[in-house]
Amino acid sequence: MNLTLNEEQGAIVDMAKKYAESELAPVAARLDVGADKEADRTLFLKNLQGLAELGFMGMNVKTEYGGCAVGTVAFSLAVTEIGRVCASTAVTMSVTNMVGEVIQAIANEEQRETYLPKLCSGEYPAGGFCLSEAGAGSDPAGMKTYAVMDGDEWVLNGTKMWISSAEYAGIFVVWAVTDPEVRKGKGISCFLVEADMPGITIAKAEDKMGQHASSTNQVIFDHCRIPKSALMGRLNDGFRIAMSELAGGRIGVGSLALGVGLAAMDYARQYTIERQQFGASIASMQGPQWMMADAYTQLEASRLLLMSAALNKESGIPFFKQASMAKLHATETANQVCYTAIQLMGGVGYTKEVPLERFARDVRVMTIYEGTSEIQRVIIARELLAEIQ
Repeated sequence: MNLTLNEEQGAIVDMAKKYAESELAPVAARLDVGADKEADRTLFLKNLQGLAELGFMGMNVKTEYGGCAVGTVAFSLAVTEIGRVCASTAVTMSVTNMVGEVIQAIANEEQRETYLPKLCSGEYPAGGFCLSEAGAGSDPAGMKTYAVMDGDEWVLNGTKMWISSAEYAGIFVVWAVTDPEVRKGKGISCFLVEADMPGITIAKAEDKMGQHASSTNQVIFDHCRIPKSALMGRLNDGFRIAMSELAGGRIGVGSLALGVGLAAMDYARQYTIERQQFGASIASMQGPQWMMADAYTQLEASRLLLMSAALNKESGIPFFKQASMAKLHATETANQVCYTAIQLMGGVGYTKEVPLERFARDVRVMTIYEGTSEIQRVIIARELLAEIQ
């Protein structure tokens, strides 16, 4: 596996880093506090538009649909750089890219031409991935949202939960049961639903532990009528599509986690040089040195796992196992190194004077969404056993 970045990938890393430092870093703490919700929302949407102008909202979408088609490796690298500075912005970018990939993969030509340019250009600030429900998180096949045909329209009913960016998404990819008589998971279909359709209610944003700038909401469908043409892909083939796209989404989440973990350790590492104890910087002491060595070694392992999964996906090689390994390792590692970074900084690391407490809050959910760590272990084990059976 060649780990040397090509010229295009290097340029994308530089663009992401510069944008994060110039536009996101000055406002990330303010957006986390959220004291002025309307002004902060406007600022957050402005930053999303900036990402769209860089091409970061359609990184794997073909140029003919308004994307930049730079590949999964470049996408992973860009999410990491944005995630170093603002996890809320990075998760919105990651999910929107995932929505774009779903549309490109299974939509018909008319759907692609209608919706992909709006996602990539920022006309739609974000896309929403409506899969999870109250009783169907780790077990999405158990969803209760359903769609029935009524004349030339589908009628959607049900409630989706934990939907990132729901408040400002322009388009939702929605999964619903269309044949309740068949075996669980086999009668689910996928739909494209515009956010302003009658019958859609976006509930109040969840009061989360972290990633405060990114809204997370219930999306309620109450006799929501959508045209027959809103069906995406084959009828009753939606569950397979969801599982495939979630695997790609795990690369995004792992890349985001890597960015947060690196930011935390970089901040703490600088502090160890400046902090004096017992007449010397704590960076000169073996205990903190070993803590840093272990943390950065695990972060590098995360980076390599992510690169492997991204390269496989980009090359059309099976990547489900690699994506789950990368997501599992990167998110668990990021949580651990945020703990280590706070420990290295001592009491000041526990205060809001420094960004570590924000990093620790933002990273906590990453072992949960896009499949918990426990689900990743199930997937990895299943893939390993399938290789020898």
